[in-house]
Amino acid sequence: MGLIYYGYPKCGTCRKAKKWLEMNNLDFQEVNIAEAPPSEEELGKMIAASGLELKKFFNVSGLKYRELNLKDKLPTMTDEEKISLLSSDGMLIKRPLVYGDGKVTVGFKEDEFDKVWGN
Repeated sequence: MGLIYYGYPKCGTCRKAKKWLEMNNLDFQEVNIAEAPPSEEELGKMIAASGLELKKFFNVSGLKYRELNLKDKLPTMTDEEKISLLSSDGMLIKRPLVYGDGKVTVGFKEDEFDKVWGN
């Protein structure tokens, strides 16, 4: 299975991550996270593979996150409700999200990309 890169074209961090993937000659499928967010099933697999807390997948600095007042709502929501919410709007997901070969990165830190996706 190849890599899937979920990014947003106007996001500077996403552009840096995409450039890193290209410079390291990694084949990936690019998906605009705003137009085609991952499904609940895909998100479930990514969250499980990442070993991260579910809350790490939320774009807490995003406008949509603040508009929906999620800081106060998330603590009372079930994991299923959170995953459903994430899959309903890609702008709620921290990006870029890169997934493949049972590995996941959320956001972009060059040293983490080196460790996870480096050859």
